Amino acid sequence: MPVGEYSLRLQEGITGGFAPPTPNLIHTITQPLNSDTLTIITALRPVGTPSLQNLAPKYLTKDDENSKLVDELHGILKNLPTESPPGSQDIYGLDTSIAWGSDDLEWMNGSPQGCGGGTSEVQATDEQKAQFKRAVEIVKQLAADK
Repeated sequence: MPVGEYSLRLQEGITGGFAPPTPNLIHTITQPLNSDTLTIITALRPVGTPSLQNLAPKYLTKDDENSKLVDELHGILKNLPTESPPGSQDIYGLDTSIAWGSDDLEWMNGSPQGCGGGTSEVQATDEQKAQFKRAVEIVKQLAADK
């Protein structure tokens, strides 16, 4: 079933500890209701700089290829666990979080404050880690310049 309206956010740099995490990259992708265009906003922290810099927004046509990628991403996230308690540990080991919000799915690994608060009661299997890695690849593919 095709995914309708949604918003997702990928953040690289989620592990912290006493200090909050320092994000290096944030991709935000939204699919507005009744629109055939994905809106992609990227913020990047160049090496050696203290803060994120916003890049110009991109607009991507919701064609068959992009729709298949989004449907694959949605399907992957529906079947992946998140850490418990939230933000306790980066259970996928990629220092990356994805947050997805749609009518049928609210999913997020990590927390707004990042990870670093201990050990999660839930651990990802090697197969789940590979699936999460694929989810990250999909977001990056959608956000990449074409």
